[in-house]
Amino acid sequence: MAIVFSRLNHPQRVPLAAEVHSRPFLRLEAPETISHLAIHASGEDARQGNATTQQAILASLCAHFGVAAPGEDARYFFHDFGRFRLKWECHTEFASFTFAQKHEHELPLAEAFQRAPIHHVPQDWLLGLQGKVMVAAHVVLDRSAGTPREFAENVRRVLEGSNLVGSKVLQNGEIWTDFLIQSDGFSRFVVRDAGFLEQQCGRLVQRVLEIETYRMMALLGLPHAQMATPVLNGIEGELASLTANMVDTDDVIALSDDVPGSHADREQALLGDITALAARLEKLSLDNSYRFSASEAYFRLVNSRIDELHETRYDGHATVGEFMDRRLTPAMNTCSAASRRQELLAERIAHTNDLLRTRVGIVQERQNRRILQSMNARAAQQLRLQQAVEGLSVAAISYYMVGLFGYAGKAAKAAGLPVNPDLLTGVLVPLVALGVWLGLRRMHKHLHAG
Repeated sequence: MAIVFSRLNHPQRVPLAAEVHSRPFLRLEAPETISHLAIHASGEDARQGNATTQQAILASLCAHFGVAAPGEDARYFFHDFGRFRLKWECHTEFASFTFAQKHEHELPLAEAFQRAPIHHVPQDWLLGLQGKVMVAAHVVLDRSAGTPREFAENVRRVLEGSNLVGSKVLQNGEIWTDFLIQSDGFSRFVVRDAGFLEQQCGRLVQRVLEIETYRMMALLGLPHAQMATPVLNGIEGELASLTANMVDTDDVIALSDDVPGSHADREQALLGDITALAARLEKLSLDNSYRFSASEAYFRLVNSRIDELHETRYDGHATVGEFMDRRLTPAMNTCSAASRRQELLAERIAHTNDLLRTRVGIVQERQNRRILQSMNARAAQQLRLQQAVEGLSVAAISYYMVGLFGYAGKAAKAAGLPVNPDLLTGVLVPLVALGVWLGLRRMHKHLHAG
């Protein structure tokens, strides 16, 4: 039974099924010339969003030719403008504009490059791309006869570079280029059709353009790595200096219990410096981590597309894979080294920070111990003073009580009773003193028990 009700579908079924068919390659057949632009949003355009910026650029081109632009959610677009065909793809960081023009008959390579479809694009639109073009390339599809050596000589005449890169690909074709930006601002590629099967030509051209585009996008990480290197050198030097200061900060901290306050202040100052270093490195990592990760991903795509070419080497000419291995791989290794260096330096700073915090904790514990010892000494002094005061209190209280009893004896003698006041006072002194001492002792026991 056929599914005829759209409500039976999962909301993402149709979009996900269409995704694998959304990037079809152009159907190409020699003789043909292709112009390719990769537009990278930067500055204010990047803050507005790459998709919004790229759709505005595409809409401007479509408006010039009176063609309806795709919707805001579109990521792919194809249209035949008559003189040329356009394939547009919007990626995460850039958008590609691929213009293709079919020729009625075979053209010399120099003339084919002069008749590239980019000449049909309005100049005002091209001028609006100022500062945004990351890749500009021409590809000529050629079907001329001759040996690879003879064809290589023809290609060399239309390229300004001295190092010609070329190889046999897919068993039925050839790729020739020098990967240089020519005087017209475009890099040039020649794809020779030596018996391609149906649709092979379009797939090959797409791979060649993706190699060029992803190569340039991968290289965006190199300036970040080069700018990060002196900053990392400075942070690494400061960390080494701070570590040396930690080692030289007086062995008394580790060997003696007498730790002056100046040592604690110095440890706190070192901890503040370490924290500042960690903040600087974290900011550097935030600025570079995405770019380094993106470069690594683009580099993997370049290698993947090169593997799909199935190159066979021609004597005397480097293959595309050899060229990338010699020229692109060192740049990517520089980015990887800078990224790894950031990670290792962050780990070193974290370890140093932990060590310094431990030392600060030890210093604080020793200071607390000295404070507690001082408090214990003061408490002992207060106890001895209290005991002395209690002794004086017994004497004073006894003195006053005996004095009262003495007055009472004198009063009794004056009343005619047979009492000797002096004798009575002398007898009562030890008894009163003992009673007062026992009373104070009992009072202290009750207070401590409470």
